[in-house]
Amino acid sequence: MTRLLTDEEIERQLGDLPGWTRDGDTIRASYEAPEFLTGISLVQEVGAAAEAMDHHPDIDIRWRTVSFALSTHSEGGLTQLDVELAHQISQEAARKGATASG
Repeated sequence: MTRLLTDEEIERQLGDLPGWTRDGDTIRASYEAPEFLTGISLVQEVGAAAEAMDHHPDIDIRWRTVSFALSTHSEGGLTQLDVELAHQISQEAARKGATASG
């Protein structure tokens, strides 16, 4: 089991995650891919990483914009798993040429 992060820990770690914001017990980011299929590929890569971590994000695809929402539902808030997956998503988005949006 993993513990909930404190508000201070969340804010500090979000400083290392450009494009990610906190919305209550969730952190969110959206990325605009250069092409629709690049966005789909990003979702596939994130899906594989999430499955390996056994930690699954909420994902919304709108043409070239892919939005992610992370929260550890079993713990009722944000944990280090959310931060780690956010870093992986950010890195994969950068590799695919997707930029943080909105």
